[in-house]
Amino acid sequence: MASSAPRKVLISGASITGPTLGFWLHKYGFDVTIIERSDSIRMGGYPIDVRGTAIDVIERMGLLPALQKEHIQSRLITFIGATDKIIGEVDYETLAGAEGRDVELPRGRMSSLLYDATRDNINYVFGESIKALKDDGDGVDIEFESGKKDRYDFVLAGDGLHSNTRRLILGPEKQFSKYLGYCFGICTIPNTYGFSKEAKVRTSVGQSAMVYAIGDQDILHILFVYKRPEPTREELSNAELQRQSIKQAFGNQSWMLPELLKAMENSDDLYFDAMQQIHMPKWSSGRVALCGDAAYGPSFFSGQGTSTSIVGAYVLASELAAHSDYAEAFKAYEATAREFIEANQATASDGADIFGPETAFKLWMRNNMIRLAPLLARLGLVSRSSRKIHSSLKLPDYDMAALRP
Repeated sequence: MASSAPRKVLISGASITGPTLGFWLHKYGFDVTIIERSDSIRMGGYPIDVRGTAIDVIERMGLLPALQKEHIQSRLITFIGATDKIIGEVDYETLAGAEGRDVELPRGRMSSLLYDATRDNINYVFGESIKALKDDGDGVDIEFESGKKDRYDFVLAGDGLHSNTRRLILGPEKQFSKYLGYCFGICTIPNTYGFSKEAKVRTSVGQSAMVYAIGDQDILHILFVYKRPEPTREELSNAELQRQSIKQAFGNQSWMLPELLKAMENSDDLYFDAMQQIHMPKWSSGRVALCGDAAYGPSFFSGQGTSTSIVGAYVLASELAAHSDYAEAFKAYEATAREFIEANQATASDGADIFGPETAFKLWMRNNMIRLAPLLARLGLVSRSSRKIHSSLKLPDYDMAALRP
């Protein structure tokens, strides 16, 4: 597909989706710019998993050895009941390993690896976002928050669950979001307990509190997940209201919770949000397409946000290169990826049953599954159905040389 000049693509978001899109679009010969609202790549962050088909994409990118070096290698998850007694201990690799190919690493390290793999070939602009865009059918005119203006052949949104790009082209988030009935808060605290390469999860009906030690770091990640009515816009933008909500849900409880709540109060990095999914009838509008959480965020409960973003980005970039007609490219992107994405979104119900069983009976069932986990692991039955879903898309073999525009 020869052309007089490389097609210009603007990507919004430089976390995981954006750099993955940029990696492949550059390989296919596009002129790529990535903008990011933050002043730099965001480091830190909670652990994320890269599984199944996403590992195949990472392998095609030549980045699998680098990811494997960052693998956290957590050893044990200890499940604790509402009476503070240990329900069971599960070997993490047995639970999540998928034959040794799955990788768990800090979100910031994943973003950094993708940035390092693309920074020499892509124009990154930090501290910038889209103020307005106009798609006239032949291209997209962009006005940036900085006041600068430019024109692109395509705009791709990889700017997350609360996508600014999606809002600009399609309207308010509410029409696409599905609240799952839970909120979560996550922050870091000093590791004064000597925890190492392990997680401890205390669960009662409708809620869990988790302490997670990444390697032998001197910080711990703490996570609160709890069932509650959908938060108001004010709650989602007010840190004090968020802390009050968490304290109300977990206050007057035993185990480590009094200490964790006090530490949470003093933390300066609390991230709070509603547990929600994004469901869209179409992942594109004109010359603008959405990818990752912006298009189909599967939620924290699924554990598949990173993996679906990576897979979706690979398919979108490759289909855009494979078609001279962008409308056909976006149509093929959905035809290839949607069934895989929706199957992974559906696994969020499993996460809810683990971290916030809605009834005493569901909690009893979950606890029994944990007690039986070592036996089920020996029989090869742990997470088998989920692993099948994680790997359910066989990647098309796009010919990179032939696809260069």
